[in-house]
Amino acid sequence: MKKMLLAGFAAIFLLYSCNEKKEKEGEEEVKETTEAVAEEKMPTPMHVYTKDSVTVNAYKYDGLEYFLTKSNDTTYVVNFWATWCVPCVEELPYFEQLNEKYKNDKVKVLLVSLDMHKSVESRLIPFIKNKKLQSDVVMLRDPDADTWIRKIDTTWSGALPATIIYNKNERKFYEQSFTYSELEKELNNFIKP
Repeated sequence: MKKMLLAGFAAIFLLYSCNEKKEKEGEEEVKETTEAVAEEKMPTPMHVYTKDSVTVNAYKYDGLEYFLTKSNDTTYVVNFWATWCVPCVEELPYFEQLNEKYKNDKVKVLLVSLDMHKSVESRLIPFIKNKKLQSDVVMLRDPDADTWIRKIDTTWSGALPATIIYNKNERKFYEQSFTYSELEKELNNFIKP
Protein backbone atom coordinates (compact mmCIF):
# COMPACT_ATOMS: atom_id res chain seq x y z
CA MET A 1 0.00 0.00 0.00
CA LYS A 2 2.80 2.37 0.93
CA LYS A 3 4.57 1.59 -2.40
CA MET A 4 1.35 2.30 -4.33
CA LEU A 5 0.88 5.58 -2.52
CA LEU A 6 4.49 6.62 -3.28
CA ALA A 7 4.08 5.58 -6.94
CA GLY A 8 0.89 7.66 -7.12
CA PHE A 9 2.60 10.71 -5.67
CA ALA A 10 5.53 10.22 -8.07
CA ALA A 11 3.14 10.06 -11.05
CA ILE A 12 1.32 13.22 -9.90
CA PHE A 13 4.63 15.02 -9.35
CA LEU A 14 5.89 13.93 -12.78
CA LEU A 15 2.66 15.06 -14.45
CA TYR A 16 2.78 18.40 -12.59
CA SER A 17 6.44 18.93 -13.57
CA CYS A 18 5.70 18.22 -17.26
CA ASN A 19 2.75 20.61 -17.27
CA GLU A 20 4.80 23.28 -15.51
CA LYS A 21 7.59 22.85 -18.08
CA LYS A 22 5.10 23.16 -20.97
CA GLU A 23 3.62 26.32 -19.42
CA LYS A 24 7.10 27.85 -19.06
CA GLU A 25 7.93 26.97 -22.68
CA GLY A 26 4.62 28.49 -23.76
CA GLU A 27 5.36 31.63 -21.75
CA GLU A 28 8.82 31.86 -23.39
CA GLU A 29 7.26 31.52 -26.87
CA VAL A 30 4.74 34.27 -26.06
CA LYS A 31 7.56 36.45 -24.69
CA GLU A 32 9.66 35.94 -27.86
CA THR A 33 6.66 36.70 -30.09
CA THR A 34 5.81 39.80 -28.05
CA GLU A 35 9.42 41.02 -28.27
CA ALA A 36 9.45 40.46 -32.05
CA VAL A 37 6.22 42.44 -32.42
CA ALA A 38 7.64 45.20 -30.20
CA GLU A 39 10.71 45.41 -32.46
CA GLU A 40 8.39 45.92 -35.44
CA LYS A 41 6.37 48.61 -33.66
CA MET A 42 6.22 51.88 -35.55
CA PRO A 43 8.02 54.72 -33.82
CA THR A 44 5.98 57.63 -32.55
CA PRO A 45 6.46 60.69 -34.76
CA MET A 46 7.76 63.83 -33.09
CA HIS A 47 5.11 65.80 -35.00
CA VAL A 48 2.18 64.97 -37.26
CA TYR A 49 1.27 67.53 -39.93
CA THR A 50 -2.21 67.30 -41.46
CA LYS A 51 -3.80 69.56 -44.03
CA ASP A 52 -6.25 68.98 -46.89
CA SER A 53 -6.53 65.25 -46.07
CA VAL A 54 -2.75 64.78 -46.38
CA THR A 55 -0.76 63.66 -43.34
CA VAL A 56 3.01 63.73 -42.96
CA ASN A 57 4.74 62.24 -39.93
CA ALA A 58 7.97 63.93 -38.87
CA TYR A 59 10.74 61.98 -37.13
CA LYS A 60 14.11 62.64 -35.63
CA TYR A 61 16.77 60.26 -36.95
CA ASP A 62 16.13 57.74 -34.15
CA GLY A 63 12.53 57.35 -35.36
CA LEU A 64 13.46 57.31 -39.04
CA GLU A 65 16.03 54.58 -38.40
CA TYR A 66 13.13 52.11 -38.01
CA PHE A 67 12.33 52.59 -41.72
CA LEU A 68 15.97 52.09 -42.74
CA THR A 69 16.70 48.85 -40.92
CA LYS A 70 13.82 46.44 -41.50
CA SER A 71 14.78 42.81 -41.95
CA ASN A 72 11.87 41.01 -43.57
CA ASP A 73 10.99 39.70 -47.03
CA THR A 74 10.41 43.17 -48.53
CA THR A 75 12.82 45.29 -50.55
CA TYR A 76 12.76 48.97 -49.58
CA VAL A 77 13.52 51.92 -51.82
CA VAL A 78 14.10 54.99 -49.65
CA ASN A 79 14.55 58.31 -51.43
CA PHE A 80 15.80 61.46 -49.65
CA TRP A 81 14.46 64.55 -51.38
CA ALA A 82 13.04 68.06 -50.90
CA THR A 83 10.55 70.20 -52.80
CA TRP A 84 13.25 72.86 -53.37
CA CYS A 85 15.62 70.33 -55.01
CA VAL A 86 15.07 70.42 -58.79
CA PRO A 87 16.71 67.04 -59.58
CA CYS A 88 14.69 65.48 -56.72
CA VAL A 89 11.41 66.76 -58.12
CA GLU A 90 12.37 65.62 -61.62
CA GLU A 91 12.97 62.02 -60.51
CA LEU A 92 9.97 61.68 -58.17
CA PRO A 93 7.69 60.38 -60.96
CA TYR A 94 10.14 57.48 -61.42
CA PHE A 95 9.80 56.48 -57.78
CA GLU A 96 6.03 56.75 -58.10
CA GLN A 97 6.10 54.60 -61.24
CA LEU A 98 8.29 52.03 -59.47
CA ASN A 99 5.94 52.03 -56.48
CA GLU A 100 2.94 51.35 -58.73
CA LYS A 101 4.60 48.71 -60.90
CA TYR A 102 6.08 46.67 -58.02
CA LYS A 103 3.42 47.16 -55.33
CA ASN A 104 2.47 43.45 -55.48
CA ASP A 105 6.09 42.25 -55.45
CA LYS A 106 7.06 43.04 -51.85
CA VAL A 107 8.68 46.33 -52.81
CA LYS A 108 7.99 49.44 -50.75
CA VAL A 109 8.91 52.99 -51.72
CA LEU A 110 9.40 55.59 -48.99
CA LEU A 111 9.99 59.26 -49.76
CA VAL A 112 11.85 61.05 -46.95
CA SER A 113 11.40 64.79 -47.19
CA LEU A 114 14.17 67.06 -45.96
CA ASP A 115 12.07 70.20 -46.34
CA MET A 116 12.21 72.75 -43.54
CA HIS A 117 9.57 72.11 -40.89
CA LYS A 118 8.27 75.68 -41.29
CA SER A 119 7.25 74.94 -44.88
CA VAL A 120 5.51 71.59 -44.38
CA GLU A 121 1.97 72.98 -44.43
CA SER A 122 2.66 75.74 -46.95
CA ARG A 123 4.85 73.84 -49.41
CA LEU A 124 5.34 70.10 -48.75
CA ILE A 125 1.73 69.07 -48.16
CA PRO A 126 0.39 71.07 -51.15
CA PHE A 127 3.16 69.50 -53.27
CA ILE A 128 2.15 65.97 -52.18
CA LYS A 129 -1.50 66.74 -52.90
CA ASN A 130 -0.91 68.45 -56.28
CA LYS A 131 1.45 65.72 -57.51
CA LYS A 132 -0.90 63.02 -56.13
CA LEU A 133 2.01 61.13 -54.56
CA GLN A 134 1.00 57.57 -53.69
CA SER A 135 4.26 56.46 -52.08
CA ASP A 136 4.55 56.90 -48.32
CA VAL A 137 6.04 60.26 -47.40
CA VAL A 138 7.68 61.02 -44.06
CA MET A 139 9.78 63.94 -42.97
CA LEU A 140 13.20 63.88 -41.31
CA ARG A 141 13.19 66.71 -38.82
CA ASP A 142 16.50 66.44 -37.03
CA PRO A 143 18.80 69.47 -36.88
CA ASP A 144 21.91 67.37 -36.18
CA ALA A 145 22.69 66.61 -39.84
CA ASP A 146 26.40 66.11 -39.10
CA THR A 147 25.43 63.03 -37.09
CA TRP A 148 22.53 61.47 -39.01
CA ILE A 149 24.03 61.88 -42.50
CA ARG A 150 26.94 59.60 -41.49
CA LYS A 151 24.52 57.13 -39.87
CA ILE A 152 22.54 56.83 -43.10
CA ASP A 153 25.73 56.20 -45.09
CA THR A 154 29.34 57.04 -44.29
CA THR A 155 29.97 58.08 -47.92
CA TRP A 156 27.05 60.53 -48.12
CA SER A 157 28.12 64.16 -48.53
CA GLY A 158 24.59 65.31 -47.69
CA ALA A 159 23.74 66.26 -51.29
CA LEU A 160 20.27 65.54 -52.66
CA PRO A 161 18.82 63.46 -54.12
CA ALA A 162 20.04 60.33 -52.36
CA THR A 163 18.55 56.85 -52.29
CA ILE A 164 18.96 53.62 -50.36
CA ILE A 165 17.76 50.30 -51.71
CA TYR A 166 17.90 47.48 -49.20
CA ASN A 167 16.47 44.20 -48.04
CA LYS A 168 17.50 41.72 -45.36
CA ASN A 169 20.39 40.47 -47.49
CA GLU A 170 21.95 43.58 -49.00
CA ARG A 171 21.99 47.36 -48.98
CA LYS A 172 23.22 49.97 -51.44
CA PHE A 173 23.43 53.76 -51.19
CA TYR A 174 23.23 56.10 -54.19
CA GLU A 175 24.08 59.81 -54.13
CA GLN A 176 22.68 60.59 -57.58
CA SER A 177 19.62 61.25 -59.69
CA PHE A 178 17.94 58.38 -61.52
CA THR A 179 16.15 57.85 -64.79
CA TYR A 180 13.36 55.30 -64.54
CA SER A 181 15.35 52.61 -66.34
CA GLU A 182 18.37 53.14 -64.05
CA LEU A 183 16.19 52.95 -60.95
CA GLU A 184 14.39 49.82 -62.12
CA LYS A 185 17.68 48.16 -63.06
CA GLU A 186 19.06 48.78 -59.57
CA LEU A 187 15.88 47.47 -57.95
CA ASN A 188 15.99 44.34 -60.09
CA ASN A 189 19.46 43.57 -58.69
CA PHE A 190 17.72 43.19 -55.31
CA ILE A 191 14.59 41.29 -56.32
CA LYS A 192 16.05 38.87 -58.83
CA PRO A 193 14.68 35.34 -58.33
